[in-house]
Amino acid sequence: MSATVSCRYLSPPAVAQTLGVNESKILGWIRNGELRGVNVAQNRNGRPRWRVSQEALDAFLAARSPQPTPKAVRRRRRQDAAITEFF
Repeated sequence: MSATVSCRYLSPPAVAQTLGVNESKILGWIRNGELRGVNVAQNRNGRPRWRVSQEALDAFLAARSPQPTPKAVRRRRRQDAAITEFF
C-alpha cells in the first residue's frame, strides 16, 4: 500500500508573482534559509534551479505574519514591612 503525496512545487518567479515581490528577493530568502527551497538541477555544481513547495511557502508566510504583542504584566513593587508610607 503506497501513499501518494500530492505536493505542488513553485518556481521562484511564480512565488515572486504570488507575493508581489521581485524574483531576486525570493532567491535571497532561499539563500538565507528563511524560505526552504529544493534544488532540482541536474548538475549540483552548476546553476541551481530552485523550487519551493506549497507547504514551505505556507510555513514561511505564517512565520512572517504579524503576531499580536503580548500584554505586559505589571508587577507591584515589593514593600518592606519596616517602612510605613503616609501617602
